[in-house]
Order: sequence, then C-alpha cells, then structure tokens
Amino acid sequence: QVFGALASEPFKVSDGFYGTGETFMFTFSPDFEVFKWTGDNMFFIKGDMDSLAFGGGGGEFALWLDGDLYHGRSHSCKTFGNHTLSKREDFTIQDIEIWAFE
Repeated sequence: QVFGALASEPFKVSDGFYGTGETFMFTFSPDFEVFKWTGDNMFFIKGDMDSLAFGGGGGEFALWLDGDLYHGRSHSCKTFGNHTLSKREDFTIQDIEIWAFE
C-alpha cells in the first residue's frame, strides 16, 4: 500500500505547525487520490525528534510517523479532508522515500 504527503517546506524541528496550503496528502490504494488543503485550519507539518506529522484537527493527524520512522498512524483530519490513508489506523513502515525539490 502506497500513501504519503508532499510537503511545501523542508522538514525541521518545530514547536508548532508550519508549511503552506501547497502541502497535500495522497494515496494509491486502490486508485490514485489527492487530498488538498480544505482551508479549515493551517495544521500542515509538525516535527520534532520524536515524530513527524501532517494535517490535524479534532485531535488526529492525517499522517503521523514516529521518530524512528518505523511506526505510523493515519486518520481523517480537517486540514485535508482525507480518509484514513492506510488500511488500518496503525501500521508498520516497510519502505519510505523522501525527496527534496529546489
């Protein structure tokens, strides 16, 4: 199962959320689907040494990854209006790709 996020800014350690409405979530299961910013809030990206999260609202993240990039969680959220991206809310990461554009 393939899903993820396109971040509008480089990752950094942060106390609060950062990024812009150009950030979005996506999934390829079963078909390609994109979840763009709904305009409901500005909870795009949040990261520290323990986790990296995308989206928010209602106490849940669209995508949350632990600091070891081994465990993750996906839930619907107000930022992107997405459904759970993974088959199960909690999952173990098998492969990860991170790209940077300049």
